[in-house]
Amino acid sequence: MKTGAFLHRAIRAVLASAAVVATSAATVFEENFDKVQGEAVPDAFTVLDGQFSVQGEGKDRCLVLPGAPLESFGVLFGTPAVSGREVSARIHGTKTGRKFPTFAAGLNGVNGYKVRVSPAKNAVEIVVGDAQETKATAPFAWKSGEWTSLRLRVTPAAKGVRVEAKAWQGASEPPSWTLSLDAEEAPPSGMAGTWGLPYSGTPIRFDDLVVTDAPAK
Repeated sequence: MKTGAFLHRAIRAVLASAAVVATSAATVFEENFDKVQGEAVPDAFTVLDGQFSVQGEGKDRCLVLPGAPLESFGVLFGTPAVSGREVSARIHGTKTGRKFPTFAAGLNGVNGYKVRVSPAKNAVEIVVGDAQETKATAPFAWKSGEWTSLRLRVTPAAKGVRVEAKAWQGASEPPSWTLSLDAEEAPPSGMAGTWGLPYSGTPIRFDDLVVTDAPAK
């Protein structure tokens, strides 16, 4: 077995074990594509646009967005909610020369909050709305060809909502949130989702999509 494939499976095993221990009772939606037959996107997903398909073999199967055309495409999944939810996903992309992909995971539908990795800016961001207005940003040293894990949480606050996000590569999840903000207005009710923009002209892969009820504080 190639070292890369072995590491990929080992990371998935660690993340899956942690998810079972911490969130299994509160899971709203989960899909790792291992048992999906054929290339068609499962009916549980709403494709906003883009030629998504399921590719790969066995535990390496995942949702794939092709490297062209160069537009922002996404899929929605889970049930609508205003707050009290958390979404996590693993996303894989590669650079071509000085061209980099951009990708995100979010809550509250198209007009909600997203945690977005922007490798061209060496940054991870919280963005909001269809126009993806940047609300918070932090440095992020993205490595091409490695899986990136994203996690976003939106919970009720005294006024509006609290938004928290993190991104990492490798098996060790950071203990603290990378980014956070308080918004006075609650976002619209909507489903969770993932998005990709293949600026580099190479496919973007999505796997281990999970939506849970946020832990009570």
